[in-house]
Amino acid sequence: MTQKTANTCPKIALYQPDIPQNTAAIIRTCSCLGVQLEIIEPCGFFLTDPRFKRVAMDYMDMSSIKFYKSYEDFEKAKKNKRVILATTKAKEDYIKFKFKKDDTILFGRESSGVPEKLHKNIKYKIKIPMIENKRSLNLATSAAIIISESLRQTIY
Repeated sequence: MTQKTANTCPKIALYQPDIPQNTAAIIRTCSCLGVQLEIIEPCGFFLTDPRFKRVAMDYMDMSSIKFYKSYEDFEKAKKNKRVILATTKAKEDYIKFKFKKDDTILFGRESSGVPEKLHKNIKYKIKIPMIENKRSLNLATSAAIIISESLRQTIY
């Protein structure tokens, strides 16, 4: 089945990603699924990092990646649009959440998530339910799980 374009489905945003391999894997996922990726800088690595390039390979389509110089720039661009924070601290399971086509699903830094101020100010929060005593899934895995459900709900 052919996917619609990135303009007609939810987007993924990464808040100051700090592990190059995860960001590269998310780029591949977005490329293969036709999903827009948005990166809120600064990143904790350079796009020329060999670890990044090894995973991103030829999936690095700069036209499907939007960069924001700061969270403030991202916030201005998302005015009047829903931003959904994926966090282990959420109460609502992603599977029960009703996604919309113009949603942006925000993922925090691998090392520290998003700052508490952002966490408090973002209205919508979702989580992937996990068994007890497990801290979190890999960021790239989490992004793939949640974007797949959002696409299932909005375009399939």
